[in-house]
Amino acid sequence: MRIPHSLLYLANIPRTVLALAALTCMSATAQIPPTPPAADAESKDAKPASQTTLDRVEVTGTASETEQRRASTASKIIIGKEDIERFGDSSVSEVLKRLPGVTTGGPPGRGGDVRMRGMGGGYTQLLVNGERMPPGFSLDNLPPDQVERIEVLRAPTAEYGARAVAGTINIVLKEALKKTLNEVKLGLGAEQDRLSPSASWTRNDKFGEHIAYTLTLSVNKSDSRDDNDTRTRWYDLPTGNQLLDQHETGYGTNHREGVHLNGRVQIGLGQGESLILMPFFVMSQSNSFTQSQLDQAAGGVIAQPYASYTSEGDGRFTMMRTNAQWQKNLGDGNRVELRYGVGGGTYESHSVRNELDTTGALNRTVADQSSTKENGWNLTGKLSQQLASEHSLVSGLELDSSKRRQSRTTLQNGLPILTDFGDDLNASSMRVATYIQDEWNASKQISAYAGLRWEGIETSSDSDAYDVRNRSSVLTPLLHATWRPDEKSRDQWRTSLTRSYKSATLSDLIARPSISQRFPTGANEVGSPDRAGNPNLAPELARGFELAYEHYLDKGGLLSANFFHRRISDLMRNVVALEDVSWSTDKRWVSRPQNVGNATAQGIELEAKFRLDEMWPTALPVSVRTNVSFFDSSVDQVPGPNNRLEGQPKGTANIGADYKFRGLPLSVGASVNYTPAYDLQLSDIQSNTMGAKVVTDAFLVWFINPKAQLRLSANNLAPRDYLNTSSILSGTQRQDNESDNPSHIRWGARLELKL
Repeated sequence: MRIPHSLLYLANIPRTVLALAALTCMSATAQIPPTPPAADAESKDAKPASQTTLDRVEVTGTASETEQRRASTASKIIIGKEDIERFGDSSVSEVLKRLPGVTTGGPPGRGGDVRMRGMGGGYTQLLVNGERMPPGFSLDNLPPDQVERIEVLRAPTAEYGARAVAGTINIVLKEALKKTLNEVKLGLGAEQDRLSPSASWTRNDKFGEHIAYTLTLSVNKSDSRDDNDTRTRWYDLPTGNQLLDQHETGYGTNHREGVHLNGRVQIGLGQGESLILMPFFVMSQSNSFTQSQLDQAAGGVIAQPYASYTSEGDGRFTMMRTNAQWQKNLGDGNRVELRYGVGGGTYESHSVRNELDTTGALNRTVADQSSTKENGWNLTGKLSQQLASEHSLVSGLELDSSKRRQSRTTLQNGLPILTDFGDDLNASSMRVATYIQDEWNASKQISAYAGLRWEGIETSSDSDAYDVRNRSSVLTPLLHATWRPDEKSRDQWRTSLTRSYKSATLSDLIARPSISQRFPTGANEVGSPDRAGNPNLAPELARGFELAYEHYLDKGGLLSANFFHRRISDLMRNVVALEDVSWSTDKRWVSRPQNVGNATAQGIELEAKFRLDEMWPTALPVSVRTNVSFFDSSVDQVPGPNNRLEGQPKGTANIGADYKFRGLPLSVGASVNYTPAYDLQLSDIQSNTMGAKVVTDAFLVWFINPKAQLRLSANNLAPRDYLNTSSILSGTQRQDNESDNPSHIRWGARLELKL
């Protein structure tokens, strides 16, 4: 068997770190059992904060989320099951938008890509049960019913990984129920005249004294419609004359069905030894239809590409993954853990676009069919040691490998395009990482965390037309510290000094072009360029600093302020340029990622959680949750003003409250999420204005009896249009685009039963 090239990175790892990582695997005879929630308190008492606050699986103790947050040396926010399900959200991304410093990239009420500190495009590390998911998986498809808790780390740690310039969000799937054998939830959502039913079932039971299991099954259907209104104008700059005026209106519908299954089997092997099996299965399919009408003012100097078009498409995503975790308690606070995961995913899509001219005759047909299959495995070993003087040492070694096979065919009027590049693509990735971290409780007032992580990644692809290989490695030192003014103080200060990075994705590296769908042949436009990869991309590196103050209230509330700063080098950004290309005899506008220079990002996040009667004794016991964040960034090589990181707003704010009536079996609540409009200068020729987003949600829960409750919800009350504009310069001409997307209220009802 050929040894992957990436394994040669091991020769470059510092000897001390490698020795500790090797000890982890060589000592693979044990670790403490993965205690169910009721037993976690015992493991917590046996060990200082590090192992309960930094471990990916075992943060499940009886302490409240606020208490766990307080005990963690590295800054961590934990969102429990109650908060996740409070508003009856249809997706996990909708839940995340209420967290401090978190924004979503989609229209109001539609979820979208999740961004910490407003930084998108891979700056936020997203994990499910501590693992990265394959291409095609989206948090928008993960129902909140499947989630046990959400862990948010504002700064990287050695164990979670340093591919987290903005931070890490870890989604932990359902774990064991405390008492109930069965939990059933039946839901129905409605948006406009479209219904979206859902159902979930969780089973919790034991086989004898040594085997316990939890199984969660969710099924859901959703129907949605989105309208769009886009205006494109071209101007001649020397004269100010309008050269072109295009107005495109249309709508799109999407129907989606999904099945999610995850389980957890805990097997006690005796003498502090245990085995956990965690299968995870996802299957979703979708069907979409789009219809659009394009009107062009008479006298335009650019030919109208089409008068109308229809597009139909379908997609199917399937993923199966199984993780096995073996642990053993070695005594005296020492433990060893081995993890192995294996799985794969398949994503298939097919679309047909028919363009008609002004007479209604068929002008052009574009058919696209794609199939992507990915499989992989990962192996991790971790050794936890309780040393003298309140030191907790954790070292680990991680290996993971993935292979992707993609086949894509694009036909224009029945004839293939881009034939020189082939339809098939084989790619692989190999990652090797090792780390060591030491958490030290120096006193009852001071705790410190020091970590060092090395990570090497090799990505390669092979096809008939091109061969791509990219290697990178990063050494990341990490420091965290917490200080309490006195041992009984409810005040504490946190600080972090970190190094993190963002690696290029496979799609960024692969050079196979993607032709602009609107202008597939001949002259294209700077506003609708072809797209291609760049195999020479280097990873972004970021030096980070955090400073936070937290005040914990007597009844579980808190007040906090967190400042962050990131200095980024080798920033990656898509750059549009006119190029000589192999797939056309004419020069084409092409967008491809490039390392453009350096950038700075910084901001402050303010948060408050409390009950009104905690602040004012005569007030009602209304629970209040509010946060506001301010972001700022600049790209050195882009002229200002507004030369911000792509997609980063100037801030975000949330306020929410809920109240449980005295003497009535009712609980009500509401929240408002606000992201202001902002201007963005992407380059010397391109600028955007992103519209404001205001999302108002409300809920009511009727406690029918101790084992049944009815939850009513309204998401995106007071809907508003989402307006975005862009401007692009091309020589002596300027292209202005304006897009208006309406949003809608989503109503929901869910019956929740414990059987």
